[in-house]
Amino acid sequence: MFDPTQHGLSRDFRLTKFSTLRGCGSKIPQDVLDRLLRGVYSEQFAKEEQSDRTVDDKQSGSDSAEGVGIGLDSSVIPLKHDLHLVQTVDFFYPLIDDPYMLGRIALANVVSDVYAVGALEIDEIKLVCSAPTEFSDEERDIVVPIIIKGFQDAAAESKSRVKIGSIALNPWCIIGGIATAVCHKSELIMPYYAQVGDSLVLTKPLGTQLATNAFIWMTEESDNWKKLTDKLSKSDIEKTYVIAMESMSRLNKSGAELMHKFKAHAATDVTGFGLFGHADNLAKFQKESVDFEIHTLPIIKNVVQIAELLGRSAKLLAGKAVETSGGLLISLPAENAQGFCEEYEAVSGHAAWIVGRVVAGSRTVKMSSNPTIISAE
Repeated sequence: MFDPTQHGLSRDFRLTKFSTLRGCGSKIPQDVLDRLLRGVYSEQFAKEEQSDRTVDDKQSGSDSAEGVGIGLDSSVIPLKHDLHLVQTVDFFYPLIDDPYMLGRIALANVVSDVYAVGALEIDEIKLVCSAPTEFSDEERDIVVPIIIKGFQDAAAESKSRVKIGSIALNPWCIIGGIATAVCHKSELIMPYYAQVGDSLVLTKPLGTQLATNAFIWMTEESDNWKKLTDKLSKSDIEKTYVIAMESMSRLNKSGAELMHKFKAHAATDVTGFGLFGHADNLAKFQKESVDFEIHTLPIIKNVVQIAELLGRSAKLLAGKAVETSGGLLISLPAENAQGFCEEYEAVSGHAAWIVGRVVAGSRTVKMSSNPTIISAE
């Protein structure tokens, strides 16, 4: 656990105090975002439709150049010679007090959007970081380099280069980045081709926001913590927190590699809109008229009980709880799903789960009213 005094900070230093929003909980809700971008969507789709017609006419039925625009995880822009530019920008606010782990989680969160389209080699990551104006000079000079070190160490695991420009001042602490990859068309898995009969696989458990919040409530001895002490001990919360930290800081690269091996048809990563929100968004972009049915929810150990004690079960069990740096939700042939999960555990040391299936429908998500709950440790 992070001890601020070991770094020359005061005992009561809390990075989470420098923001009133935490992690990917800072995102505008999906329905609001859709409304704000409605005009942009319409203009983009009109241009893409015209572009596809023009290319098809020229190529007499051969595959047209295909990209990913507004609304999904990354921008994928067709270039020359079957090359594509994959790029994403993402950032969030502190959801934990450990600056090193915050840097690692931020990096994993940024590159996850690139991995979601099957791109495995990231050419450059540019750090986006701001120091709170309420930091003292000493706090800034201690904390910001630790955040950057965590970011760089995680980038080294992804075998990516980090470019660090200026560090801005801001009322809140911001950490994230811009990830860029140039890939051949054959290296990508476009997120449009879910098929009836596919299984849906998830590579990380749910419940990160409640898990990290519970640890903060315990540290601060807040009213929410007092509600939890009826059934949960400090040891319980610490174990839950450790599981969440490991999950959020784990790269989605192994999942992306196995997407190729097991012939995935579409994928997205699960972050601020929750499992339901990201599944719903992915469903809307499918070429085929399909629905995603979700029947299983793997949730970090003790988080279901935390939600019950705080009266937050409905949102969690509907798959609508906010997640930070979550797993990949992958649509792949049903006959490949179990093999994917087994190999994912073999290479990563962690479980993946079959959480749903793809059926004929109208590009929506159907959540089971009584989902199977798996306690993830």
